[in-house]
Amino acid sequence: MADLYQNTHNPDVLLCLANLSNDEVFTPPNIVNQMLDMLPQELFRDPSAKFLDPACKTGIFLREIAKRLLVGLEDEFPDLQERIDHICHEQLYGIAITEITSLLSRRSVYCSKYPNSPFSISKFDNAEGNIRFRETQHTWKDGKCIFCGASNLRLGGKDREGLEVHAYELIHTLKPEELFDMKFDVICGNPPYQLNIGVEKENYAVPIYQKFVSKAKLLTPKYLTMIIPARWYAGGRGLDEFRKETLEDDRFRVIHDFPESVDCFPGVEIQGGVCYFLWERDNPGDCAVYTHMNGQVSQPFSRPLLEPGCDTFIRYNRSVSIFRKVQARGEASFSQLVSPQTPFGLITSYKGTSERQHPTDLKMYISGNEKQYKGGSAFVPLDRITKGQHMIPWHKVYIGEAYGGGMAFPHSILSRPFYGEPNSVCNQSYLVLGPFQDQETCEHVMSYIATKFFRFMVLQKKNAQHAMRGVYQFVPIQDFSHAWTDEELYEKYGLTEEEIDFIDAMIKPMTLLDGDPNA
Repeated sequence: MADLYQNTHNPDVLLCLANLSNDEVFTPPNIVNQMLDMLPQELFRDPSAKFLDPACKTGIFLREIAKRLLVGLEDEFPDLQERIDHICHEQLYGIAITEITSLLSRRSVYCSKYPNSPFSISKFDNAEGNIRFRETQHTWKDGKCIFCGASNLRLGGKDREGLEVHAYELIHTLKPEELFDMKFDVICGNPPYQLNIGVEKENYAVPIYQKFVSKAKLLTPKYLTMIIPARWYAGGRGLDEFRKETLEDDRFRVIHDFPESVDCFPGVEIQGGVCYFLWERDNPGDCAVYTHMNGQVSQPFSRPLLEPGCDTFIRYNRSVSIFRKVQARGEASFSQLVSPQTPFGLITSYKGTSERQHPTDLKMYISGNEKQYKGGSAFVPLDRITKGQHMIPWHKVYIGEAYGGGMAFPHSILSRPFYGEPNSVCNQSYLVLGPFQDQETCEHVMSYIATKFFRFMVLQKKNAQHAMRGVYQFVPIQDFSHAWTDEELYEKYGLTEEEIDFIDAMIKPMTLLDGDPNA
């Protein structure tokens, strides 16, 4: 049985599981080992070191740690069985996220889902060993869980009996230090990423991975390493406080960033990518940032997580010098020309009518290419406009409030803008840029948006499909009395050939629309 534990299985069942797509993404063994490589390797030669995975799914983190300890403690415990017993009983601990993952994790670590069975490589006097699962309940107040925000309508009630309630133990307690009543040298893992907290008819998911990171820090381990979605870089729904706290914490010493999640989790697309990090309790300083793209990893760039004049994380190392050159000029932000979401109060599902019903009806631009609306436009009664009435007479530019376009670079970043004539409006599918003096000025603005420079600066804030006003924060306003080209902008900001080549590698060319906005 000990020989079975020492061997690496081929094929590795955990590597197969890692290719499955789910909100609770399984971690490939190679990624786990890259994360463990960031730790001081003397930890795996220390018989007193204690390791915790607070979100066990497959047990891969504990399994790979055990394999390292088996080698590192050979001199300390020459007898193999004694070594295995010490590792399993005194060094490895886990909290499973569900009952089934507790069984899978024990199978990975103890070679038996019940460590008190004859098949376990190390015998315990109970059926869970050091990998626990407690069926924790949500704590409801005013219809919501005080810990995770879940809705009592969705995850409470008698109709949920026997079903998983997703009340993860680590984040559903005020005193996480009492779960094991011990100090850990290393906390590591891959926590659940999001939780659907809406009522049954609403698919409203919020991030919860940040709660695992924050709770783990409360346990004050010497080292913390987790793999999480990277959307926290720019904040957003439920992440603003976590972003601020993280960017100001100089104990984050290493970040490995994957802008395209498939480079980390094969076959799994996570908008905004993923990252794993190393947090060191006793060793503050700058953070070494690595970028993984197309199977290649960049050289590390050691820098503060928070750049002066910035409220977000500048993701790409080679973007930092460009950002600094642009910021140095102190120009106003283009974001002040961008409307809020739903600029005229018309939601996306509102399509208006295909023909003008009254003389005062306004032309309305909508998303899609519905044939009955002849190129994506329709008509709306004036009295349906509940906000943004002051923008109706503007010469303006419309641009999509969201743009997916896949994850691979080079990328367009934004949809193509188009001219918005006076007395036109749009539904929620678009944002309004303006006001501008006339159509010619709008065309000059659109020439600026079409530049790679413009969209590269948007990329520094945009790490998801949606492109609301905030993603334009780092784009400087220009003189729109004339059109703009990339060459003019590169010269204005003194960009080097290397910086220009990087922008070219990241951003696709854009051809402006001629007429039909949905062409």
